[in-house]
Amino acid sequence: MSDFTQVHLVRHGEVDNPSGELYGRQAGFHLTELGHSMAGKVAEHFDGHDIRTIIASPLERACETAAPTARAMGLPILTDDRIIEAGNNFEGINVNKNRLILASPRFWPWYINPFEPSWGEPYTEIVDRFSAAIRRAITLASGGEAIMVSHQLPIWTMRSFVEGWSLAHDPRKRQCALCSVTTLSFIDRQLISVDYEEPAAALLATARDVTPGVSVASENKGA
Repeated sequence: MSDFTQVHLVRHGEVDNPSGELYGRQAGFHLTELGHSMAGKVAEHFDGHDIRTIIASPLERACETAAPTARAMGLPILTDDRIIEAGNNFEGINVNKNRLILASPRFWPWYINPFEPSWGEPYTEIVDRFSAAIRRAITLASGGEAIMVSHQLPIWTMRSFVEGWSLAHDPRKRQCALCSVTTLSFIDRQLISVDYEEPAAALLATARDVTPGVSVASENKGA
C-alpha cells in the first residue's frame, strides 16, 4: 500500500534586523515581536494536521518560528544543517540602502557567473543538501506530514528545481513570503504536487524583509 506524505517547507518570520544587513548565516538574529506573531499563525495553520516531525535550520530565527507549532503538537524540534540559509559573500552588508555599493570594483570578481551564482553557494549544492534533508523528512513522517523551517533562498531554489524552473532567478520574483508554507506532496517518494500558502498574510503588510520577493512586506533598508 502506498504512503501519502507531505513535507511543508516553512520560511521563518520577520527578523529583528535594524541595520537592514543581509544576515545570512550569522548567529544572533532573532524574530521580532511581529515575527513571533507570524510563527503563531503557522501553528494555527497546522492545527489538526497529522504532523509527525518538525525540523528546523539551526539558526535562531528558524527555531523560534518552529517553536509554537512544536509546543502545540508536543513534538521536539530537530535541527538539520542541510536546510540552513545559503552561503553568500554579501553577508553583513546592507545591499538595499544604496544599490550603487554593488558596483564597487571590490565586488567585481563575485560577478563572474551570475547563473551559478559566483557570489555565494551554488544553486546545485543547495538542491543537493536540501533534497537529502527532504528524503530524511519523508522517512520520519512516512504516511503523515513533516514541517521543515528554513529560509527563502533554499526554499525557492528547491521549489524551482522540482517545478523544472531555472535555478538562476530574480530575487524580486520569489514567491516565498515570511512564514509562508510551500508544500510538497508525495506518494511514496514520488512528488505529485506543489502548493503554496501564506498563513501570516494578514501580518505581512506591516512587516519588513531584506528580500520581500512578490510579498506585500516592505523592503528593509535599515534605520
